[in-house]
Amino acid sequence: MKSALKLELAEARVMSLAALAKAKEIGVTETVCITDEGGFPLVLERMDGARVTGPQIAWNKAFTAAGHKRSTHLFNTLPNGPALPGNEAFGIQWSFEGKFAVFVGGYPIVVNGEVIGGVGLSGGNGEQDTACGVAALQALKDHLGATAEVLVQADIKK
Repeated sequence: MKSALKLELAEARVMSLAALAKAKEIGVTETVCITDEGGFPLVLERMDGARVTGPQIAWNKAFTAAGHKRSTHLFNTLPNGPALPGNEAFGIQWSFEGKFAVFVGGYPIVVNGEVIGGVGLSGGNGEQDTACGVAALQALKDHLGATAEVLVQADIKK
């Protein structure tokens, strides 16, 4: 039997607040979704003025990152992104009733080497979504301190 870490609402809220603070700092209206390891939302927040499509897109990105254990943009990164035409996972974006996201803005939450959730952002360009996602991961790292090792980077593949 294996013990597993579980992301809880308190940590998800810390992450969401950090992502939204970063969005405000850089002047972009974002939607953020923090999911558990199964891709189910713990926190889903849309800033005032953010697109109404943002919640579904942010959730899709967080779902994909958590479930497939990699940053969503890595599916389409040249030259060997697996979802690129001609590569082994081309068409994967139509999986899970179109919920599988293969573009920038989704990041797995990795603690002590295990994927325990996902964070998804929608509303900015790729650079802005990435900055907000990394801010969320950094906030979790800061919150947990020395009690756990949190992976804080944009390119994550487990």
